[in-house]
Amino acid sequence: MADMLGDWKTLELERDGAVAVLRLDRPDVLNAMSPGLIDDIREVLAVVNGDPQLRALVMTGKGRAFCAGADLGAGMVGPGETLGDTIAESMDARFNPLVREMQSLRVPIIAAVNGVAAGGGVGLALSCDLVLAAQSASFKLVFAPALGIVPDVGASYHLPHRVGRARALGLSLLGESLPAEKAEEWGLIWRCIPDDELMVTALELGHRLASGPTRAFVRLRSVFAAAELGDLDAQLDVEREAQRELCNSSDFKEGVAAFLQKRRPNFEGR
Repeated sequence: MADMLGDWKTLELERDGAVAVLRLDRPDVLNAMSPGLIDDIREVLAVVNGDPQLRALVMTGKGRAFCAGADLGAGMVGPGETLGDTIAESMDARFNPLVREMQSLRVPIIAAVNGVAAGGGVGLALSCDLVLAAQSASFKLVFAPALGIVPDVGASYHLPHRVGRARALGLSLLGESLPAEKAEEWGLIWRCIPDDELMVTALELGHRLASGPTRAFVRLRSVFAAAELGDLDAQLDVEREAQRELCNSSDFKEGVAAFLQKRRPNFEGR
């Protein structure tokens, strides 16, 4: 039985057992990111971080879109000669901290992309650990061809690492819509799901992750991120330090005991 957690103007948050479900709730503007929405998401991340009973987070959108990117009509931009400075300050104050907080969240995050993800909405989805997309969903990088800017909200990092430079440039230069099925084929997302099964599948995976060694899952996120920036020699050191930490954990001891006793492990994320 799901329970609502808190009260926000731009989103809904509910608890489904050990899984938190965040629904962006600005369907009239395709869940575009206003300052208020970004602030609310960051508050939710703090709530999830502070609740040890929550062990996974599912993020999706209400209505026909996941997220259409920055809300250009909600105070994100305005006239003036120093507009670039204003945007950069907004990125420092809101967008970039949001991405960093998602990447450091103590539980894994699943994106359930229910419709179009455009602009910064692509970056928001790719900042999650697992990305599922409804069969009718699509991804659209409109930054350069529509606005004369570069991808942000982490998209310029995630996109070439997932699909390669050629495809990343093609998507970004042309702004063509990438259907969910093609996104799965290219390795941009984990799976394309029939529309009517999207949230059921997302919640199933959420509960599966929540019952696992979540401390290791989050450490895995940082280990893979390091691999994208360093060489093999450096990565071997990263692996060693991760194992040093995790092999001292209660979950590792439980996993070994369960293996030897031929039973299912009972992980607690510690």
